[in-house]
Amino acid sequence: MFKFNISWIYIAILIALGGSFFFSQENQKKKEVPYSSFEEYLLKGFVEKIDVYIGSGSSPMLEAKINLDSTAMHSVFGNYYKEYEKNRVISVRIPSIDTFSRFVQKAREEKVFSGVVEYKEVQNYGMFIYAFLPVILLILFFWYMNRRMSGQMSGGNGIFNVGKSKAQLFDKGDTNNRITFKDVAGQEGAKQEVEEIVSFLKNPSRYTELGGKIPKGALLVGPPGTGKTLLARAVAGEADVPFFSLSGSDFVEMFVGVGASRVRDLFRQAKEKSPCIIFIDEIDAVGRARGRNANFGGNDERENTLNQLLTEMDGFGTNSGVIILAATNRADILDKALLRAGRFDRQIQVDLPDIHERKAIFNVHLRPIKIDESVDVDFLAKQTPGFSGADIANVCNEAALIAARKDKSFVDKQDFLDSVDRIIGGLEKKTKITTVAEKKSIAYHEAGHATISWKLEHASPLVKVTIVPRGEALGAAWYLPEERQLTNQEHMLDEICATLGGRAAEELFLGQISTGALNDLERVTKKVYAMVAYFGMSKELPNISYYDSSGNSGYGFTKPYGEKTAQLIDEEAKKIIAEQYERAKNILTENAEGHNRLANLLIEREVIFSEDVEAIFGKRPWTSRNDELIAINDSKSSEEAKDNSKEEHTSTETSLEEANN
Repeated sequence: MFKFNISWIYIAILIALGGSFFFSQENQKKKEVPYSSFEEYLLKGFVEKIDVYIGSGSSPMLEAKINLDSTAMHSVFGNYYKEYEKNRVISVRIPSIDTFSRFVQKAREEKVFSGVVEYKEVQNYGMFIYAFLPVILLILFFWYMNRRMSGQMSGGNGIFNVGKSKAQLFDKGDTNNRITFKDVAGQEGAKQEVEEIVSFLKNPSRYTELGGKIPKGALLVGPPGTGKTLLARAVAGEADVPFFSLSGSDFVEMFVGVGASRVRDLFRQAKEKSPCIIFIDEIDAVGRARGRNANFGGNDERENTLNQLLTEMDGFGTNSGVIILAATNRADILDKALLRAGRFDRQIQVDLPDIHERKAIFNVHLRPIKIDESVDVDFLAKQTPGFSGADIANVCNEAALIAARKDKSFVDKQDFLDSVDRIIGGLEKKTKITTVAEKKSIAYHEAGHATISWKLEHASPLVKVTIVPRGEALGAAWYLPEERQLTNQEHMLDEICATLGGRAAEELFLGQISTGALNDLERVTKKVYAMVAYFGMSKELPNISYYDSSGNSGYGFTKPYGEKTAQLIDEEAKKIIAEQYERAKNILTENAEGHNRLANLLIEREVIFSEDVEAIFGKRPWTSRNDELIAINDSKSSEEAKDNSKEEHTSTETSLEEANN
């Protein structure tokens, strides 16, 4: 479809001006001669006609265009006469009208000139255009750039008001895409805190009449995808006050002083609409600690913006009725002055959901999806440990897409399992060809993980093993990690032993090792060094931690320990890994028959599940923590249901007695 663009007008104007200038020069090609030469040509009879142009103004310009006789071309133009054959014209500057008139009259008397002399008055538009055209084009250019920037910047900001705030205002009358607290699941503690902020704004006298003050700000802290921005959107939907929303990067600009100017303009607008809420997403873009720069040079513009933000939040000015909400997943790098009481009075932790919260989040995202009876929400919550709310939303969406790709009428349990597998391990690459030896090596490796994890109490139980390549991995195993609040030394050692089971199985049963254990070794090394240097879980360095939770030594040049201690840490890490590797080989030796059966089954079917492992090794004798949590939650739910039924029964009896009376 042909679309009009205003820039074409500017291009057409430039082409027209350039074309007119070019063609005017070509069509009016003439030779300028001095006045003495003109007198000579006139007396020789070379002139046919004279046009005299008189300019306007106090000192008019006098110019004459002389039409020459065809016989005079060679005498006037010399060897270049052929270029002027179409336009036999020369021009001359006239000193004065009187001098010119007397000389022409003399030529007439001598009968060397009998042509016509015409006097024409002209307006000097050409000089005006060439003088002012650059200025006009410059003004049009700035106007056009301003329009372009206005379209690209939120809030209609242009080049002349770049210092204005880019915050998006949600007024209390807005109902488009409104989100309430009913749409937020799995974050009951955080939701309760932000609900209290909404209550502050709706009924401030309830809190201030006792002498309390409304908090000035709250900082939402948590991993990515846990629902920090969703909570802020719910506050915007619930609070009956104006809501300003923007990102921390909206303050940052290439121009000096723009960030501070935008902060001032934001708070000016907020004070005019008080009471209101300001939400700054990803505040670490502007709130990073001052003086800590990886390039060892201060970013003055960002720091000036932060200084202005600190002043506006709690300075000499008053911001009564303006509450600041902010979100970040990097609270450790924020400036301490930003986190102090009086600016952000509260830090609200928005953590990854546990199994019960994941169930609630699944119930929210399953509302628009057509599911069948095979889908068990409790099972899905178990299969997604460590998933954030955004991950769960992605699982539900991917399951619907997989079912649609298979032309199903409903989304079933297998679609959700395939969705989880794809998100964790990537898409299956069935086209990647592996040899018999490679397939055997992968199967023995994965069977080693599965065997040891099944035989150790604190290792994560197996869910599924496959030797079909996924993503960059040639094989993959899915486990159900225990969601512990505390992890002790036995838990970590069992996990390290199970992770080393793949490499141990290769060495023990195949007599060789491969590069397939790279990811396992990387995870084990990091975990062991954390045990020794951070958690104090080694015999030679007990109860010592070199972990810096403040993050102040992030760009330091030295380690917090000497060379001897560093050597000792290395020795302890090697010792722990060697011990767990031998332990893994011993467990595999004791269960060699079961491991071989499991590996052969894996080669035959390519995918096996926990039921297959249970059929070979028997049921695990330990109860998982997830099952305990589910049992506790079910008992609480049943007790609450009993209490509710008792209350209903009591209220029914009371109403009957009143009716009888």
